Parts: sequence; structure tokens; C-alpha cells
Amino acid sequence: MKRLMAGLILLLFAYPVFSQDKAGPTLGSGDAIRVTVFQQPDLTTEARVSERGTIVLPLVGEIKVAGLTQQQAGSAIAGEYKKGKYLKNPQVSVALTTLRSRQVSVLGLVARPGRYALDDTSSNLSDVIAAAGGIAQGGSETVTVLRNGQTQKVDILAKNFRLQNGDTVNVERAPVFYIYGEVARSGAYRLEPGMTVMQAIAAGGGITPRGSDRRLKMRRADEGKVVEKDATLQDPVKADDVIFVKEALF
Repeated sequence: MKRLMAGLILLLFAYPVFSQDKAGPTLGSGDAIRVTVFQQPDLTTEARVSERGTIVLPLVGEIKVAGLTQQQAGSAIAGEYKKGKYLKNPQVSVALTTLRSRQVSVLGLVARPGRYALDDTSSNLSDVIAAAGGIAQGGSETVTVLRNGQTQKVDILAKNFRLQNGDTVNVERAPVFYIYGEVARSGAYRLEPGMTVMQAIAAGGGITPRGSDRRLKMRRADEGKVVEKDATLQDPVKADDVIFVKEALF
């Protein structure tokens, strides 16, 4: 039994101790890590990866860790301590404490446009939009995500859409329509999916007693030209349409 225990202990210390397997994320500039050297508490270090991709450690100085996984960084640091003959058989653990190297840009109609870090708990689109202060007044809930040169439209409430490092999220102006004439509240209103002229009039507070739902006009841009036509209550409304409710004929 004593020989078995001794063998297990020898096997344990024959390999470095790591906080995550090799398949984990790579380190990058801005990440904060904790470097622990087994049985050497004076060498335990909290460090942030510099813009050059390096950290500074006691005795060995500056070491490049950007692009390495936590396991690979631990091996590299152990190698430096061994190479400098500071430790005979160093056992090094690297733990990622703050992830800052994976970032996305949030632009457009949000409260606080800028760059935001991704981590395992905040890589969902809705979480990142919330971190940016939410959609500003007039912003659309369907955003454009630019990834690897390709764009796609995504609803911010999409539960399973996760952002990736380097993505750009652009919150554009929500589509609107305009309604004037004999309605209670003239002006611009958000266009909802599948909206009809009847629903557009309701959004404007309804027709006044002087107006007529049989005397409706619609102006729509078509291939660079503005076309005006008669409209009915069942006609679909498109972005930037202008609806005019005329007075009733007596």
C-alpha cells in the first residue's frame, strides 16, 4: 500500500496542474489571469495581458502568453522557471479571472455605443445590448450583425444567438410610416410587421368626425419616384409610406 501511494504521489507531481484543458479559449490582450506555482506562494501572481500579449512574472520577467490556452501558458511559464534554473520541477497553474480579449462593437441607436467584452455569461445578443444601455428611442429591435464580412438580420430577443469575437452589432432606425389629415394624432409611427392601413389609422388615434375611411391616399417611394394612389383599409403599409386621410364629402 505504501508503495502504491508513493507511486500515485510521484505520478501526480510528474505533470503540471492546469485550470482548463487544451481546448479552452486562448488568452489575449486585456485578459486578467492568476498564475500559481505549486508550493511557491511568493511566486503567485495576478497579471493582465498587455497590448504586446505579455505578462511580467517574478524572477523570469516578461513572458508572451497571448494566443496560448491556459494550459499552454502554464507550460510556457513552467519552462521559463526551469530554464532559468529557478525551480527544478515547477508545477504551474494558469486561471483566467477576467476575459477582456474577446470583444464586439455595438453601434447605432443604443444608449452607450462602444466595444464590449464577451464571456461565457454575456455573449448572448440581448445581454450585450443590455450592457450597452438598451435600444435608444427610435431604434429597431431587429439589428444587423456583421461577422466575417457577412451581414445578417437578428431579432434581439433571439434566445440562442450568441455573438463571437470581432462581431459588429448595428442598431438601425426602426421602420416608420407617416399619417396626416383627419386623424386624431398626425405624425410618424413605428411600423409593425404585417401592418395594414386600418391599423395605421388606429395608431394615429382613429379618424376624426370630419374624416372618411373611403377617402384615403397613400404616397410611396418606388424606384426613386414618389407615387400617390388611392388606398383601402386592407392595404399593407411599408416603411416610409405616407397615409393621408381626407375630409368626407357631404
